[in-house]
Amino acid sequence: MLGFECYKAPDDRKLDTEACVKVVLRNQNLGLEQYRFLLKTIVSSGLGEETYGPRNVLDGREEFPSDKDAHSEMDEIMFETLDKLFAKTGVSPSEIDILVVDVSLFSPSPSLTSRIINRYKMRDDIKSFSLSGMGCSASVVAVDLVQRLFKTYKNQFAIVVSTESIGTHWYCGKEKSMMLSNCLFRAGGASILLTNKQALKNQALFKLNCAVRTNIGYDDEAYKCCIQVEDDEGYQGFLLTKFLTKAAAKAFTSNLKILLPKILPVTEFIRYGISYLARIKTIKGQNPGFSLNFNLKTGIDHFCLHPGGRAVIDGLGVSLGLSEYDLEPTRMALYRFGNTSAGGLWYVLSYMEAKKRLKKGDKILMISLGAGFMCNNCVWEVMKDGLEDTRVWDDCIDSFPRKNLVNPFTEKYSWINDECLNFVRLEKFESSA
Repeated sequence: MLGFECYKAPDDRKLDTEACVKVVLRNQNLGLEQYRFLLKTIVSSGLGEETYGPRNVLDGREEFPSDKDAHSEMDEIMFETLDKLFAKTGVSPSEIDILVVDVSLFSPSPSLTSRIINRYKMRDDIKSFSLSGMGCSASVVAVDLVQRLFKTYKNQFAIVVSTESIGTHWYCGKEKSMMLSNCLFRAGGASILLTNKQALKNQALFKLNCAVRTNIGYDDEAYKCCIQVEDDEGYQGFLLTKFLTKAAAKAFTSNLKILLPKILPVTEFIRYGISYLARIKTIKGQNPGFSLNFNLKTGIDHFCLHPGGRAVIDGLGVSLGLSEYDLEPTRMALYRFGNTSAGGLWYVLSYMEAKKRLKKGDKILMISLGAGFMCNNCVWEVMKDGLEDTRVWDDCIDSFPRKNLVNPFTEKYSWINDECLNFVRLEKFESSA
């Protein structure tokens, strides 16, 4: 990896407390029960007041978005990050051999890759790929695709663009399991420059050591636990079911069975083997099965988890035996930028770099979960000392980590009761009148 850039929207796109309340109050379908659930979810989401929303949502056009809104949202993210990436690395758009764009919910014709090729007047022999429908885990899929192409094509430059179309997929109904996405997903994305040119090895920031992809779509519960559907009233949204955590655990465990032998030292497997035999003896010869009782820190120095939500971060932290120091980059990325879907991992990696945590030889485990249901993980090795580019954290990195991650919604709306909600309804009615 020669470089990467994350997207940061202008300040007038920030979804602070007041902006969120305005969006909530515009939804004419919500009743007292939905208000209570929605505000409680926002309070406990782990997001702060500086995340960014789509332009059409902030302008009040979330219920009837246009293709122009979708293209505008994508153009801002793709072109801003690519402009910065080309300028910083000195690589010209005409030198790019492979282009991969992953956006799950927006697949126009011509494709987004063609839109980039047209903008930068790239070569006619460029190999382009558009990935859709893969959710928050798509970025690692794109990186793995490039890695496989590099085995066939030598001396190549590749670009990966990872983002999501949020504005034209805002849920305007009242189903609780579909309202969650509005509370978590925010505008963002990233562009990454990769190469297999040996002559540029000394310029690389990171080296991809391995990538493992797992898809358990054969399991009906897993397939349906994170899916785009219409509710009974015809409003389209993203359904998150109660089976999501079960699917995540199953996919994650299957992935680690393949990944761990690639990244952990032999001594750790010896220790695990002794522990395994002890467990067999304890349960009288029965097979205790695979467990996550490995010390990942024997082979990994940093953990770059997808900032999908506070519950996801807490769950992975417990499963992997991670400390708050390990989880800090992910928690801060969620608080500052929200869940930016496939682009989220790069905000976490950027935080590590801005905080000067990385030194040559360190191993970074990227963990991503997404619709399918998929778990896609990879390991990067730091190739240089002194990585300290602040990128999107330049104006705030000194104020992080934040010890208090309580959203101001807590102070203003955590005391929710019928009297408060009746006031909200009255305010809503008066403003619409």
